[in-house]
Amino acid sequence: MTDEPSGTETPPLDVAAFYDEYGEREWERLDRDFHHRLEWEATVEYLDRHLPDEGRVLDVGGGAGRYAVWLAERGHDVRLVDVSQRQVELAREKAADHGVDDRVTAEVGDVRDLAADDDAVDAALCLGGALSHVLDADERRASVAELRRVTRPGGPVFVSVMGLMASVTRMMRHAGTLPPEHDETELLPDLVRSGDYDADLLERHDREPTVQQMHLFRADEFERLLADAGLDVATLAALEGPFSQRREDLDALSAADREAIREALAQVREDRHVVDHSAHMLAVCWTPK
Repeated sequence: MTDEPSGTETPPLDVAAFYDEYGEREWERLDRDFHHRLEWEATVEYLDRHLPDEGRVLDVGGGAGRYAVWLAERGHDVRLVDVSQRQVELAREKAADHGVDDRVTAEVGDVRDLAADDDAVDAALCLGGALSHVLDADERRASVAELRRVTRPGGPVFVSVMGLMASVTRMMRHAGTLPPEHDETELLPDLVRSGDYDADLLERHDREPTVQQMHLFRADEFERLLADAGLDVATLAALEGPFSQRREDLDALSAADREAIREALAQVREDRHVVDHSAHMLAVCWTPK
């Protein structure tokens, strides 16, 4: 699959349990290596371009607070919610460590039912694939409706999800080369049909999980989900693009190599084919005025 396992032999499928166990590695993830740095750099570029200069921002599925701290350092008042108690605790710690705890609040919460008034925030974020962890299709629709509901008219909503084609391509590349407990090639036909890596899929194939449960998106499905909730989808962007297939031997890349990759990705990031084959795809949306 696309994400690295938690470090245990059999990671928990439950999302809250997974991220409780994942702990500080979620804070470190976006700065761990060049692949993850691409996700961070592209995301903050779009945030910087489209966020209001100041205001209230809701960071849903905000984990250990990487984006919340970045936003607070730029003058935003941030409310972070996450299903993982451990991630919420880390977000509070990181906000304090960076001197922005007066601008960041963090609490346990769920994108499917946000404890916030209508039009409560100037912008909403649901990044890092948090929406991909909502397995039920009706609940995904409810989640996007919630993001729209709590964001003021004309405000931006930023959502990123995990891409199906990047995962499928990567699984095919590694077919027959991994230890049997990690080689999930037999799951491919069912995974392509549904996009769901979940308990039902694993039970059908008598397999143990290698990562937490998730729904993997095609670009068209992602855009339709957002538009059906009444959001105006202004941009779909690939965060890692073709580099989703290159995670090994990152240290072999020189500074010049990395800069060339960044420049090339910047030129093709919003190409629909590239979006559809990225490990993470980002939507920049606007609520109706």
